[in-house]
Amino acid sequence: MSKFNINLHEAIYSLSDALDLVGVDHIHHGKRVAFMAAECAKALNWSDQKIDELFQAAILHDCGVSTTSVHAKLAQFEWEREKEHCNLGANILQATPVLSHLSDIILYHHTHWSELKTLDIPEHIKLKANCIYMVDRVDVSVLGFVSDESNILLGKEKIRQKIADKKNDWFNPELVDIFMQVSNSDAFWLSLEGDHISGYVSTWVAHDLTQEIDFNDLKSIVQIFSYIVDAKSIYTSEHSEGVACLSRYLAERFNLPEENCDLIELAGLLHDIGKLRVPDEIIEKPSKLTDIEYQTMKRHSFDTYNILKQVKGFEQISQWAADHHERVDASGYPNHKGKKDLSIEARIIAVADVFQALAQSRPYRKDLPPAEILSILKEQAHTGHLDKGIVKMVETYLVECWEKAMLQTN
Repeated sequence: MSKFNINLHEAIYSLSDALDLVGVDHIHHGKRVAFMAAECAKALNWSDQKIDELFQAAILHDCGVSTTSVHAKLAQFEWEREKEHCNLGANILQATPVLSHLSDIILYHHTHWSELKTLDIPEHIKLKANCIYMVDRVDVSVLGFVSDESNILLGKEKIRQKIADKKNDWFNPELVDIFMQVSNSDAFWLSLEGDHISGYVSTWVAHDLTQEIDFNDLKSIVQIFSYIVDAKSIYTSEHSEGVACLSRYLAERFNLPEENCDLIELAGLLHDIGKLRVPDEIIEKPSKLTDIEYQTMKRHSFDTYNILKQVKGFEQISQWAADHHERVDASGYPNHKGKKDLSIEARIIAVADVFQALAQSRPYRKDLPPAEILSILKEQAHTGHLDKGIVKMVETYLVECWEKAMLQTN
């Protein structure tokens, strides 16, 4: 089994960047919530370990949100269905061994203190979850009161009063008191601006050392990304998993080294992260996209690269994932690379992506049977879009490829 040297904080930071894309106009939300939660925890003299766990949970608190429509609802101060994403997020993290200890914090991060204090769960879970809930509502309120970060001080006192009014009901009284203390200064609010937040989180990332992690643990982290993007639409359910599974299968047929097979599986899981930025209505549009909509969709592979390139050890993964819409005749995007500039792994993922997408239904067409998929792949290989050798391999193992793409075999 392959081993990888990864900075876990760096991977979490990248996941936060992916989650930021969902909000479109609410960039750095997770990072701002993490900053405010950590500042409150420091004022309460929590241990470094306790603060680090709070920070990790805070920066990932919205991992159960995939769609721009749900994100918009959560931007309201109160929404009757706000706990749904808490359940989804908790389930995602529970399935990730290295992050499962955060799942209960995520599960309860929209639970009112009046209810939370009565539950039979550890006190530290209650406090961390409620602290995230409180500062999350602070950040949402910032957007509600001001439209420009330069005017952030205009809403300061109204927001502080809004939080104080929920003391003992929504929020733990001690947490509210400490928030009122740390938020009294203008510097606290000015620190929510983008440049400061990015620097603050970068310092947190630098504090974690690179550690050796085995393939299965790393895959479980990567699957958080793939689950979030695939959950964006019922039409793309398990798309990333299918592309990853088929990509690995084809890589093995070409006798690529085991480490490359591991890496290509991870790249397949991650290839569509950039789609989180694409509005729901474009993803689910049943008719042809307009030129503007198509250009919006096209940037997703570039956004994928920008997110993944931040993680040391993901250099090949980020490039292969970013190249999944490049074509051997240089007609693809975003860099218009030709065959000589594309690794075999990138060319495999490109074929697997087309195959899996055709095997699933979409708003504008039904799912296609294996023979029809192969016909389309062969036509694209003939016109110079897809690699002929890889398409030939698909033809040789057509049934097996379809089963892998649809996750019907182990």
